[in-house]
Amino acid sequence: VLDFNDPFSTEVKPRILLMGLRRSGKSSIQKVVFHKMSPNETLFLESTNKICREDVSNSSFVNFQIWDFPGQIDFFDPTFDYEMIFRGTGALIFVIDSQDDYMEALARLHLTVTRAYKVNPEINFEIFIHKVDGLSDDHKIETQRDIHQRANDDLADAGLEKIHLSFYLTSIYDHSIFEAFSKVVQKLIPQLPTLENLLNIFISNSGIEKAFLFDVVSKIYIATDSTPVDMQTYELCCDMIDVVIDISCIYGLKDDGTGTPYDKESMAIIKLNNTTVLYLKEVTKFLALVCFVREESFERKGLIDYNFHCFRKAIQEVFEVRMKVVRSRKHQSHLQKKKRPTPNGTPRMPL
Repeated sequence: VLDFNDPFSTEVKPRILLMGLRRSGKSSIQKVVFHKMSPNETLFLESTNKICREDVSNSSFVNFQIWDFPGQIDFFDPTFDYEMIFRGTGALIFVIDSQDDYMEALARLHLTVTRAYKVNPEINFEIFIHKVDGLSDDHKIETQRDIHQRANDDLADAGLEKIHLSFYLTSIYDHSIFEAFSKVVQKLIPQLPTLENLLNIFISNSGIEKAFLFDVVSKIYIATDSTPVDMQTYELCCDMIDVVIDISCIYGLKDDGTGTPYDKESMAIIKLNNTTVLYLKEVTKFLALVCFVREESFERKGLIDYNFHCFRKAIQEVFEVRMKVVRSRKHQSHLQKKKRPTPNGTPRMPL
């Protein structure tokens, strides 16, 4: 693992910080998205009292660290080295409890964002307006508008209008938290334009309505084509992945229980009652392509499968290029460490 001050560390494994006041729902979000915990089970989670760090390495694209911060952290405490933490951060997620009085949360948000921006202007600031399942649709929109306005006004008053905040309405009781996390993670993937372009080419040549490239474990979608994302479509794709994994765990293993339930043979076809077909194919052992296809277009399944074969080959090439870059950066980092002077001032010489 590269050290925090290594200039290459953020490019190899970016850091995502989960921040917010106590009981805002930070730990619940992490458990539901990355540990498949049932939302109801999160009611029994104890309050976080120390920084919890976790590596997420489900695939070559979903590869980062999540740091869950307790709500009572004091940035002015001299024992808290916020510069070291913010320097290697790719995204800062600040969670605001929409069902609580959020004035204190907005004050903490402003302090956190201004401190982080001074250390690292490249951080993506993501605001999760959380626990919206308990609000009416009108109240959700009004709450989002109010928080958006107040947060940006505070930045404008401090002369920091150039800081961009992204806002999401989230809940662990529906798919909105997965959708929001997908958007956050996509900003940390340098290959995103390439993946989107590949998906656009694939669907335009295959007569497909919509396609998602999913991380199977977390149900975060790594990329999608340029057509708008419909929440209902996304939820159906998530449900399909759950069905495929559940059935594969029952029937996909060998008689002795060995093997993996999700492999290169994994695929599924689900016909909906609105003349639409859901089609899932394995891309890598962690990624799946889920497509929405009209029944009349799905009659040309041979063409879709051929184009998918070309698409998967292109994805593998993108993986190979990424791994070469990572190895190259690690090698450069290793050489830089060798050149650092020893305590007596002489440069380190290789043995």
